[in-house]
Amino acid sequence: MAVNAKLVKELREKTGAGMMDCKKALEACDGDLEKSFDWLREKGIAKAAKKADRIAAEGLTAFVIDGDTASIVEVNSETDFVAKNAEFQELVANVAKIILTNKPADLEAALKLDVEGKDLETVIAEKSGKIGEKLSLRRFVVLTKNADEVFGAYSHMGGKMSALVKANGIDEAKAKDIAMQVAAIAPQYIDRTAIPAEVLDRELAVLKAQAMEENANSAKPKPENIVEKMVQGRLNKNLKEMCLVDQAFIKDSDQTVAQYLGNGKVLDMVRFEVGEGMEKREENFAEEVAAQMKG
Repeated sequence: MAVNAKLVKELREKTGAGMMDCKKALEACDGDLEKSFDWLREKGIAKAAKKADRIAAEGLTAFVIDGDTASIVEVNSETDFVAKNAEFQELVANVAKIILTNKPADLEAALKLDVEGKDLETVIAEKSGKIGEKLSLRRFVVLTKNADEVFGAYSHMGGKMSALVKANGIDEAKAKDIAMQVAAIAPQYIDRTAIPAEVLDRELAVLKAQAMEENANSAKPKPENIVEKMVQGRLNKNLKEMCLVDQAFIKDSDQTVAQYLGNGKVLDMVRFEVGEGMEKREENFAEEVAAQMKG
């Protein structure tokens, strides 16, 4: 039967499911709202939609490299327990492969990708319903390289953080070492030329203010030119920590990453850490179990 927009809207408001999913459900159930709601629940879509207000701040990162293309993704879950679930791990790996194959422009395009007749958003929603937690694709990056370039990738703590780098002038083993450095030390920039002017200005302003405050409160204030040198010294120290090539190499602290690279150059780097910048749920596990038993 033909499904009108009013019915679709009503089912969407009732379930929180996507517009196309509601349309499919109504078509499959001859426009019956209750049956359509059950149809969505059976598919795991309505159940997942009801969890939309929960914070999914756990999960996994993963990468895939295939020839001259590589992808890195973060898929979130609500609890670390689910992140250790083999079915969830398989979903994350599949999402990384789908992203790599299709190279979507953004998250919205990624969620619309066709996966054996369903869009990726529906695939994730159905898995949410089956596993019983809100799952969501948070972010991804796709990198492509030329024949004279290499990828390096490294995953740490079972996928809690992953890093992907693109470089030239080095082999894959060295590129993997650089990815390990990126994962472990979290540099913000490849080198100083990549630091935006406003970031440098802000860093300098903060350090100047700190130094002036210290000098004003000192029993023996230093001359202005000495304070300036102190500020520059601190700025250099901070920039070394922020920039990959200036950092002490994780496998040999007697040399910098730049020295380890030799004539090689890092062209791109991506680092994903699960839940980075997201609000984490603070719940008492015993209280949660007790609440579930009462329910």
